[in-house]
Amino acid sequence: MPVLRSERIVAALRGAFARDAGRQELLQLAADRIQAAGAPYTSVYMYMLAGDDLVLEAHAGRETEHTRIAVGHGVCGTAVEQKADQNVPDVRAIDNYIACNTWTRSELVVLIRRGDLILGQIDVDSDVPDPFTPDEEAEVKQVADALAVLL
Repeated sequence: MPVLRSERIVAALRGAFARDAGRQELLQLAADRIQAAGAPYTSVYMYMLAGDDLVLEAHAGRETEHTRIAVGHGVCGTAVEQKADQNVPDVRAIDNYIACNTWTRSELVVLIRRGDLILGQIDVDSDVPDPFTPDEEAEVKQVADALAVLL
């Protein structure tokens, strides 16, 4: 059974949307709720695509100095460039890895998309090597899919 329970997060997002929550509030709510699931969800960063850059709009967990990431750079930029989610079991094995902090051992990036249009992404860092099972990835994708509709 996955640690993350996306149906609760999606319900909270829909409730916030129904009371006219704006984009930043919805992104922050998603980040807070995902990170609150606990290990392996150490930090959650919500990057939205602005031209050729991903721009950090909300986060929960550790701070990061990486508030803008160019498409094609690091795991986040690679996800957009390849138009594919990224599940990296060991970030130390990635040549172009951009470290948000020194404790991160794995990363999951799930795109927020409407059809072929990429709006942004949910970037999850974990201090645990290889924690993101297909079930965990599917739960994060449910949140990303909800955000794609609500944003």
